[in-house]
Amino acid sequence: MALFDLSGKIAVVTGGSRGIGRADCLALAAAGADVVVTDILLESDPELDRTAEASQSVLARVMASQAVVYTERTSEEIRAMGRRSAALRLDVTDRGQVVAVMAQVARDFGGIDILINNAGTLDHIAQLPEQAPELWERDLRVNLTGAFNCTQAAWPYMKQRGYGRLLYMSSVAGTLGGFGQVSYSATKAGLLGLMRSTALEGARHGITSNAIVAGIIGTEAFRTGSPAMIDRMVLRTAMREAGRPEDVAHAMCFLASPEAGYITGVALPVAGGIDLFTF
Repeated sequence: MALFDLSGKIAVVTGGSRGIGRADCLALAAAGADVVVTDILLESDPELDRTAEASQSVLARVMASQAVVYTERTSEEIRAMGRRSAALRLDVTDRGQVVAVMAQVARDFGGIDILINNAGTLDHIAQLPEQAPELWERDLRVNLTGAFNCTQAAWPYMKQRGYGRLLYMSSVAGTLGGFGQVSYSATKAGLLGLMRSTALEGARHGITSNAIVAGIIGTEAFRTGSPAMIDRMVLRTAMREAGRPEDVAHAMCFLASPEAGYITGVALPVAGGIDLFTF
């Protein structure tokens, strides 16, 4: 019997246009799930640049300008595997839109079994005296409140089915701290509190809640960093290399699977040993 079979499960992934989110979508589909790919950016948007600008994200603007947005393409690839899929615009900070999208997924696909809270920002790099208050607020809205919005909106559909898998994309910045990453680190630490609290509340309803604590992962966003900083982070990692988005996606698939049904409230490092004492 094949392990980690997600056939018949319905998954929603936020921030699915590229990087880890896209890898999550494809891995879930390969395991048998129907996958709804959501993102604030859709490549067919005639005003893609304006949408990216409105997001207050430097990274979103860069990805849009370089045509590194694959929301709809990812959904097409999933359908080519024989799974059901849709690509939907979703701004996780817009609570009304979040509620509407979750209701649409439940109506069109028959429910929600898996929610991967992957949408996030990571472009606010500055030491504390230079941290911009407006970007601190943006990071809270996207990284933490956005995950809360999606979790709360998906919760009743999972509770109704007596089954659910809540997954959160945290970071070693949230467990170790990050130099020049006060807002990012705080939100990623906050996700762990959200995850553990929903694990407690979900246990009696068949809903598990877990998080991935990612190290440096070789996404498109990671490669936009300075070569000197990238080399420094790689050398800080015990394995001396960046992880692949698929490394995170495979761990997500395990935690989303029926086989992980007795695992909840766990922050699982996928970090290549960056959280170890390395010299």
